[in-house]
Amino acid sequence: MSEPIIGTGVGRKTRLTRREIGPNHAEIASIFTPYTDVVVETTTENSAESSAFIQRNGPFTRYERRVARRADGGASETTTWSVDIPWFWWMFTPLIRRHFARRAHRDKSPWWASPQELNEREVLVLALLAAASMASAFINTLFTQTVTYAAEAFDVGEQGQGVAGAIVRLGIIIAIPLAVLGDRMGRRRIIVALAWITPLVAALGALAPNFWLLTANQTIARPLGLALDVALLVVAVEEMPKNARAYGLSILALASGLGAGLAVLALPLADASDDGWRIIYVVSLVWLVVAARLTRRLSETTRFTRHLVEGSRRAKVQNLHLGAPETPRTNLKTQGVILVVAFLGNVFLATASVFQNRYLKDVRGYSAALVAAFTLVTTIPSALGLVFGGRLADDYGRRLVAAACIPVGALMIALSFVAQGPLMWTCAIIGGVFAATAYPAMAVYRGELSPTAKRQTSSFLVTVSALLGGSIGLVVGGTLIDRDWSYGTVMLMFSSVSVVIAVMVWVFYPETAHRELEELNPQDAL
Repeated sequence: MSEPIIGTGVGRKTRLTRREIGPNHAEIASIFTPYTDVVVETTTENSAESSAFIQRNGPFTRYERRVARRADGGASETTTWSVDIPWFWWMFTPLIRRHFARRAHRDKSPWWASPQELNEREVLVLALLAAASMASAFINTLFTQTVTYAAEAFDVGEQGQGVAGAIVRLGIIIAIPLAVLGDRMGRRRIIVALAWITPLVAALGALAPNFWLLTANQTIARPLGLALDVALLVVAVEEMPKNARAYGLSILALASGLGAGLAVLALPLADASDDGWRIIYVVSLVWLVVAARLTRRLSETTRFTRHLVEGSRRAKVQNLHLGAPETPRTNLKTQGVILVVAFLGNVFLATASVFQNRYLKDVRGYSAALVAAFTLVTTIPSALGLVFGGRLADDYGRRLVAAACIPVGALMIALSFVAQGPLMWTCAIIGGVFAATAYPAMAVYRGELSPTAKRQTSSFLVTVSALLGGSIGLVVGGTLIDRDWSYGTVMLMFSSVSVVIAVMVWVFYPETAHRELEELNPQDAL
């Protein structure tokens, strides 16, 4: 049983979780010893009648567990706790409460938690990054979700939409300097600036007088959103512990899905009138609230701060000709392979994503509301794939998870453009779950194999490569569809590259799970 006590802030209330353990309960012997699950406990009081434990390492701003032995041989346990999770306290507080009420001495975190316990700062940073991920995903999804309706209003066909999608993706080039600045000026300053600027620029799309000016607007807004997304990924990689980096990215991806889902939920506004799609762009302004919170609470990463402090020392070492470790050749080679994989993978993913709405609308006759329903129903299960994918990648390694899941996910997504009725929905759900499971394992490589001084630039170049691949896929796919190729034929053809990707991951990617970034990048350990 749980009851909140007076505290500070809705998400930071001090809470009590009580439970009674019977004399024959399996936990009766171990309940008087420290737990290691979402928190690592240490003993502060131990007697024949009672024991008390506090947090040695964990996410709580306040934590104490007291256990008193009852006359019947059972025990009464009271856990007092408080956690600071901005924006997402409503999601994790019930999970924590339920875990404490049914705790078992397994020395293992629950399925929804990090494989390695996070501390208070890491939880705060992850929550702030997740909120910003929602904002960037909403803005990055705007054009994809509304292009069908804007094109119809301006009388533009599939080929024109494909060209527009390619142009928007090629706009990523203008954001490369932002990634370089992130490596020079710091992650926080870039994130805060982009969190303010990106929603404002995106909202201007509502004023576009024609399709190509809308495209021009999104050629600026979307790259800004992607630059924000990359900066968030880099911070997560640098701030999460070595056994929880993939988990951290899975949480960001989950938040991104929520942000994109909000864009999908807004789709019925497009049916309100011929210009209804414009309202969805105006909604971008709500994300300025997140920008304000980031400005107040987000701090610079510890690794980048250390990089700045040690920069002068490294320079002195180099001036004395003692040498400084260079980026390992194996890392450079793998980074090249990552660029190729990102390019090939997005040839299929971008095409399937952009043309899904048009396929549902034109081939299946779905309304905007039904398109939104299809998107939500088929993507919500992917949330489980993201959470489990992050844990699997941290527990069992990135290569196995990615190589096994990528081909299955691509094939099932492609088949959703062939099947109809319930089978179409089923294929889309299965494909989404497998693709989501592979995502954390693949995404974490973008930041793990580069030193702190180059991490944001290297990660951004992977995004550039992916968008170039997506641009080619959109142009080729749009042209083939305009020439009366079926959607299913195009998607199946493009999805075949997933087998090549799986082989490349298995053969060329190193295993980075359970290793510190300084071990992977020795120059940072100088």
